Formats: sequence, C-alpha cells, structure tokens
Amino acid sequence: MSSETSGVGVGADDAEMKRGPLGRWVDKAIKNPDRVYRAMFYVATVFFLVTTLFPFYWLLVLALTPNRLITNMGLLPKGFQPEVFITMFERVPFHLFMFNSFVLGISTTVIVLLIASLAGYVFGRLRFPGKSILMLGILAISYFPPAAFLIPLFELFTGNTALSIGAVTISSPDLFNTPAPMVLPFSALFLPLSIFILTTFYGQIPDGLEDAARVEGTTRLGALFRVIVPLSAPGVATAGVLTFIAVYNEFFFSFLMNNGEASSWAPIVAGILKYQGQFDTPFNLMAAASIVGVLPVAVLVIIAQERIVSGLTAGALKE
Repeated sequence: MSSETSGVGVGADDAEMKRGPLGRWVDKAIKNPDRVYRAMFYVATVFFLVTTLFPFYWLLVLALTPNRLITNMGLLPKGFQPEVFITMFERVPFHLFMFNSFVLGISTTVIVLLIASLAGYVFGRLRFPGKSILMLGILAISYFPPAAFLIPLFELFTGNTALSIGAVTISSPDLFNTPAPMVLPFSALFLPLSIFILTTFYGQIPDGLEDAARVEGTTRLGALFRVIVPLSAPGVATAGVLTFIAVYNEFFFSFLMNNGEASSWAPIVAGILKYQGQFDTPFNLMAAASIVGVLPVAVLVIIAQERIVSGLTAGALKE
C-alpha cells in the first residue's frame, strides 16, 4: 500500500516537472488570483512607462546632446549641453509661438464652453421631438476627418468666396493669418464632446433646484449659469481642460491657416518647424522646444487630473 502511495506521489512530481515553469505558474495563479492581478499591474505599468514616458526621456536625451553628435545614439546623451534651452529662445522667438497657442486654446475653450453649456441645457433638461437623433448627428461631426473641411474653409477664410443675393454680392473677408481661421474650426470640431459631457451632467441636476430658482424670478438662462453650471463644476472643468489640450496639440489647421510666422498667430507647431534651416536641422533645438512646449500641458494635466477623472466617471453614474 505504501509503495502504491509513493508511486502516485512520484508520478505527480514528474507531471509537475513536465509542465514547465509557465504551467506551474498557472496552477499557482488559479489557487492564488492575487498573483494574476499583480502580474497584470506590472505589465500595464511597464507598458505605460515604455509607450508614454520614454518619448519624453528621448527628447531630453536629444536636447542635451550637441547636434553634431546626434548619430548612432544610445540610451544616454552624448554630452551635456543644458544651455540649449536658452539657445532655442535666441534662435527663434518660441515664447511668442507659445503665447499664440495659449490665446488660441483659451479663446476656443471659452467659445466651446459657452455654446456647449447652452446646448447641454437643451439636451439634458428639455424634452422635444428628435432630441436623440439630433444628438447623434452632433456626435457624428466629431468623427469627420478635418481634411474634409479644408478646401471649403480655406476658400472661405482667404476671401475667395462670394454670395450673390439678387443684385447684391457679399464677399467673405480675408481672415488668413488671423486667429479666426483656427478658432472657428477648432470650436466646431471639439464642441460635440463638450456637449455630450455637459448634457450628461446637466441632466443629473434635480429639477427642484432649478424650479426653486425659477420661483425666485430667475430666467432659464439665469438658472443655468447661477445654479446648474456651479453644481456641474467637475463636468465643466473636464470639458474645458480636454478642449484646451486638444487645441494646444492640434496640427492640421494650425499649420495650414497661417504663414508660419509668430506675428500671424502661428502656434507652437510652426515654432518648432522654424528651427529647420536650408542646410541643417538642429534636432537638439527642436527637441528642447518640444519639451518646453509640452510642459504647460503636462502641468495642467497633473493639476487637473482629479477633476478630469471625477468628471468623466461621475458623468457616467445615475443618481
């Protein structure tokens, strides 16, 4: 009897060894699920570090390396040249391009939040026929590629479009090299997401609060901006931050609706391209400019990350 028991034990040990390390890890994971959760956490963390933080590290490596030594680069900089962050401002007035991006981002954010607040109130708190179909149509606009609007918008903003009404001909003004050809398309492209976010938030505000304000003599517009918007602060902050970041990072219209000069409201992308010369490309200066350009958005995300997360998650909950 003991020999049979020992034979069974030896057979089990042999089977355990034949399964290999992966099979043994799976058996232990089934018995202890925490091992799987830890492994998934480590994999996700490594993937995040490699795909998200490594590009910023690589920009820093290129920025600190003298331009003549940027060949066959390794993971460490070939030299240490911190003065590149001063030289970049001496070569190109990069601060003016950053100022233009801030103006474009803030202007678009204000316009989007104003219109999205009105539209969010209508979709979130009023009932009318075709509301769902109209909301789907607005959301569909956000999926249109910007290139589909380029030619008609370019013709419109460069003054090449005329509208004839009887004997009267109205020509579109030449707005090229002004903020309008960028702010207006930005507002149209990034408005649907803000409308969707604010509609969700405004729809969760109890009707009694708005009714109480209306009893006191406040109009619907007054109740919106005095009661509903303050109570929906996380949603408004989320829509504003996401809109600003999207405008700050936008490339297509920012590149095509101006001549690339700081005096023509060209944003950061044009400032980075300004470092390219006819016979050389200073990659270290371009990398340094990219780091300086991304710092404001990084700081904004770090400061507002709790608002963004709470805004995106709270809007998905029904109370």
